[in-house]
Amino acid sequence: MTDFRLYNTLTRRVEPFAPAHDDTVRMYTCGPTVYNPAHLGNFRTFLFEDLLRRALQLRGWKVNQVMNLTDVEDKIIQRASELGKTIDQVTDPVIEIFHADRKYLRIQPAEHYPRATDYIPQMIALVERLMENGLAYQADDHSVYFAIDRFPTYGRLSRLDTRQLKPGARVAHDDYSKENARDFALWKAAKAEDEAAAAAWDSPWGRGRPGWHLECSAMAMDILGETLDLHCGGIDLIFPHHEDEIAQSEGATGKTFSRVWCHGEFLLVDNSKMAKRVGNVSTVKELREAGSSAAALRHFIFSTHYRKQLNFTEEALDASAEAVRRIGGFAGRLRDAAAGTPALAASAERAEAAVREALADDLNGPEAMAALFTFVSEGNAELDRRGNDVGAVVRAREVYALINGVLDVEPDVTRVAPDGTVELLLGATEPEGGEAAAGSVDGQAPSAGSEGIAWAIERRTARAAARAGRDFASADLIRDELGEAGWQVRDTPSGTVLERFH
Repeated sequence: MTDFRLYNTLTRRVEPFAPAHDDTVRMYTCGPTVYNPAHLGNFRTFLFEDLLRRALQLRGWKVNQVMNLTDVEDKIIQRASELGKTIDQVTDPVIEIFHADRKYLRIQPAEHYPRATDYIPQMIALVERLMENGLAYQADDHSVYFAIDRFPTYGRLSRLDTRQLKPGARVAHDDYSKENARDFALWKAAKAEDEAAAAAWDSPWGRGRPGWHLECSAMAMDILGETLDLHCGGIDLIFPHHEDEIAQSEGATGKTFSRVWCHGEFLLVDNSKMAKRVGNVSTVKELREAGSSAAALRHFIFSTHYRKQLNFTEEALDASAEAVRRIGGFAGRLRDAAAGTPALAASAERAEAAVREALADDLNGPEAMAALFTFVSEGNAELDRRGNDVGAVVRAREVYALINGVLDVEPDVTRVAPDGTVELLLGATEPEGGEAAAGSVDGQAPSAGSEGIAWAIERRTARAAARAGRDFASADLIRDELGEAGWQVRDTPSGTVLERFH
């Protein structure tokens, strides 16, 4: 078995990776700041991390993942002040939206989703350790700052030229540029707007709140230990956020904070970074309302390497939608095939080996996707030959399930269609419960008066019988008949889906 390799931002090299202890990868991934719903640029990072998680599992490792939810921070308090609300009233509904969007995009749940406000005692304890080690001080504004000139290796992650640092110069806000690197706030003295938003806590230094950078260090080390295997995020977090995490974590413990740092590139719109402040964001809600599928977005994201910039266009997303329809068609053929050819099994073996190798080589999604489509092309050709090797089609199904379990780019129209534009009839080839169960709409039986539904279900049943009897000519005629009546037929591993567009 070849090494699993990842690009380590700290060393600027692709290096062999494995968990330090037993078979569990301890992974921290920076999550959303929940003052606005996460946009597709954020979800490009979360999807890269999802693919990484699945690739680690494919390798045979367990994953213990923490994704934080930043629920106290400058922008959240500003939003609360504007709305006359507390920070919880701002963040609670946004967190609900995040999880709904995550589930829609088929992102596996992390083992832990800590909210920063639940870890205030751990944050205070971390600041106390830093003060005891002489790396933090309380300034005349009553806030506590990290003294970057007292931490000799500061800047090594971002390759910051420390000769430009200004010892004693301070920055209280959370986000700033390399050119303005200064002592950063660990604990911020409370202001009136903090108190009004219920964003202030008692501490040894007076009422205040944590700095953004402090939050992740405290949560990561409390849940995963003082040394992580892997820390991930977007490249915009390298500085100052991850640089400051290293300084305060290692300054407190004297241990390596994370063995490997892994960062994903930007999602662009018209060649500019997708960002809320630029006003060029698209959300998962908008994606759903436009009728775009999770599978299409996953295909679009994974078809470009995570360390390369990706330009978001409707044309590219449409092309990905067509690609996943092709994948779904092949899945349907595999499911219904009685047997295959020996070459089908050989193609499956090659596909599995290629996908494993691609993902182990710095998470090469494009190569993994290419291997899947080679399998689809070769598999369709072998199914056209209609061989009699039962074992071959069984093996092909197993490999398809394995690959799609990692990439998860199988079409699933029940999670795709915008409300009110399409009726969905989903069922296995002959589910238990008879015709009503076969014609369920999102799990509910359609009303008796729904025009055309009963007929469509009957035609689908007839088509399934024709396919089972290998009468593919009749099955194609029924598909055409349904199409003329306004029904689109899609074969998925879960059954045949009918869509009627209004």
